[in-house]
Amino acid sequence: MLRALAVIWLIWGLNWVIMKTANNYFPPILFVTWRFATGALILAAFACWKKIPPPEKKFLPWIFLTGLLMIVLNNIAAQIGMKTISAGMAAVLNYTAPLWTAILAHFTLNERLTKIKCVGIFLAIVGLYVLMGLQGVDDLHAAFIIILGAMVMGVANIIVKLKLTKCNMVQLTTWQMIFGAIILVAFSSTFPQGEINWCVPAVLCVIYNGALASALAFFLWNYVLTHIEASSASIATLVAPIVGVLGGVVILGEPFTVQIVLGIILIFAGILIVVKKRR
Repeated sequence: MLRALAVIWLIWGLNWVIMKTANNYFPPILFVTWRFATGALILAAFACWKKIPPPEKKFLPWIFLTGLLMIVLNNIAAQIGMKTISAGMAAVLNYTAPLWTAILAHFTLNERLTKIKCVGIFLAIVGLYVLMGLQGVDDLHAAFIIILGAMVMGVANIIVKLKLTKCNMVQLTTWQMIFGAIILVAFSSTFPQGEINWCVPAVLCVIYNGALASALAFFLWNYVLTHIEASSASIATLVAPIVGVLGGVVILGEPFTVQIVLGIILIFAGILIVVKKRR
């Protein structure tokens, strides 16, 4: 389980650097469309190669719903919000998903939202805010959209736990991404998003996001989510922004500050408080 989480942290963390680069070549929503369309094609090819059949009909409505929520709405909300607020603040707001997951899990999955868990979640989110070195939000409308996207992600996590734990993980991830990609392609075709500047870096961004950040990482995320508490799995994803910031320091030459160290400490403290087993 820890190895699966470590791969998710590495892929999604370093993807911050990749997505910063991709913004130079793609309109935001169009890049999301190419990302998940590529991921869907890769997973569909893998399923055909392994002769994995489509999921049972009883799972399909829930797979479609989680694909709509997790793949489409969450990512579109983040991309729309980033038009008027910084990518760092968008990340902080989007990573409130563990809070909404924990609240929903308390009422639907019998995962008790204890006082100590609340403290851990609060510490981790404050740590994320400190890590990003942020001051405030200028566009409250955009912030609200991103928070709604985070809530949607929380709902999707709960649906996976309630309805899809017995579904084959390859089937689940493949058809989530197929449904999500179909919706995104239809949206992008109906509402033109602008021009793409195709070049080698642009192609590499799509390959990384399609193969790793989408196909592989979402498969691993579904696996983790179906095997441990939803609140614990969700809060553990906050390690990814740490990897992203450290990747910016190493790859982009961004400064390594005391504020980054403090943010990392707070995030890890919050995660440990939430996932630590208690009698």
